[in-house]
Amino acid sequence: MISFYRLIKGPHPLDRIAAVSAIGIMLLIVLVLLGAHFNRALFIDVALVYGVLLFIDVLVMAKYFGTPGRHEEEES
Repeated sequence: MISFYRLIKGPHPLDRIAAVSAIGIMLLIVLVLLGAHFNRALFIDVALVYGVLLFIDVLVMAKYFGTPGRHEEEES
């Protein structure tokens, strides 16, 4: 719940990136647990692909918002 609050009200874009990452990890854990519960390897495979995409997404957003002045130009 704190992650959803930080996603919506985060005062800084990096707070929102961290919230998206935390929510993604929670969904990843749910997929792994569902795969273990239903004894389906497909859930585990989907969780692995989702984890890689989440990692790449966080890297891209961190690079974009880590560049000084870049996101402020687009907001104006």
